[in-house]
Amino acid sequence: MLDRRQFIKAAGGGAAALAAGKLVAGPAWAQSVALPFGNGGRPLVQYPQKRPLIRLTERPPQLETPFAVFDAGPITPNDAFFVRYHLAGIPKEIDPDGFRLELDGHVKQPLSLTLKALQAMPAIEIVAVNQCSGNSRALFEPRVAGGQLGNGAMGNARWRGVPLKHLLDKAGVQPGARQVVLQGLDQPVIAATPDFAKALDVDHARDGEVMLAWAMNGSDLPWLNGYPLRVVVPGYYGTYWMKHVNQITVIDTVLDNFWMKTAYRIPDNECACVPAGGKPDKTVPIGRLDVRSFLTNLAAGAAVKAGSTLVRGIAFDGGHGIKEVALSADAGKTWRGTQLGHDLGRYSFRTWQATIQLPPGAHSLMARATSRSGETQPMEARWNPAGYMRNVVETVAVEAA
Repeated sequence: MLDRRQFIKAAGGGAAALAAGKLVAGPAWAQSVALPFGNGGRPLVQYPQKRPLIRLTERPPQLETPFAVFDAGPITPNDAFFVRYHLAGIPKEIDPDGFRLELDGHVKQPLSLTLKALQAMPAIEIVAVNQCSGNSRALFEPRVAGGQLGNGAMGNARWRGVPLKHLLDKAGVQPGARQVVLQGLDQPVIAATPDFAKALDVDHARDGEVMLAWAMNGSDLPWLNGYPLRVVVPGYYGTYWMKHVNQITVIDTVLDNFWMKTAYRIPDNECACVPAGGKPDKTVPIGRLDVRSFLTNLAAGAAVKAGSTLVRGIAFDGGHGIKEVALSADAGKTWRGTQLGHDLGRYSFRTWQATIQLPPGAHSLMARATSRSGETQPMEARWNPAGYMRNVVETVAVEAA
């Protein structure tokens, strides 16, 4: 189990620290970064169990992964994994021995389970991408309201835990049940703020892959990524990945709280988009990840040596798996294939690489991923008023000399 002394040891010089098992404020790092959009200056801060990350907000903490991390391999290290909270009242002290997961509602036998009891159950492991719905929001044109995130609000990890199906079957879901409501230990700080709760349809919650994870990349969950227990919903946007989950309620209705009825909704059409500046006539809750790809070893404006150039990147989708990634060095006029890296599973980042010839001059590099279902990234950016689900083919301009 997590040793709180590790928190204290890891917290020196950071934006927050843990003293006597409690999260407290501390000094921020002086370094900063400039993300590639207007007002893109951001401080780098360090929290317990984290390397310096890009801070969007402090209360609650919203931290982006520096993009260079994604070039190191398909698995995002725990200390580099992004952090996203909705409520400022994050848990600052958790006793793992006293922790309980409550499962009740429209079931035959309510459950109250300790962490040790959960960990004694048959476990599964899945490598899956967790991506914030608003990842890359700051790149929308025209700009939209909300957290102005770059491309770092995503990560890929090996999650270990118990399938939610196992617990629901153990409790006995009653006929007529429609949804499973998920809640965590974070709380609003004022009464007017709606408590954060999300819902999955019963059949989705019982698919055998949705899990309650206690481990991430072979270690306990980091505190800011949901310790001691979080929901993992492979292939779906991170809004459903409830952190510090302690309450699961089966209901025979459809949850219509703020976080399902108003927030995290997208236009109800095939592209989840509307004309720039427009409003959708009808919306639905956000769901599966779109297919995406990125160049990871070359940043915009990079100077490279003319001639043979290695280009690397990552791609992912909502669970079909990546079929191919094509690369262009001339702004999409021509394309060539790339070599895919090891397949860690259909929900994982898939690395890719190719060696191309770059004569002296300016080049616009593009990567375009296609999933096994045939979904391909669009060449034109899609727009919606919430700034969700960006997956356009990105352009990286480099200069060869």
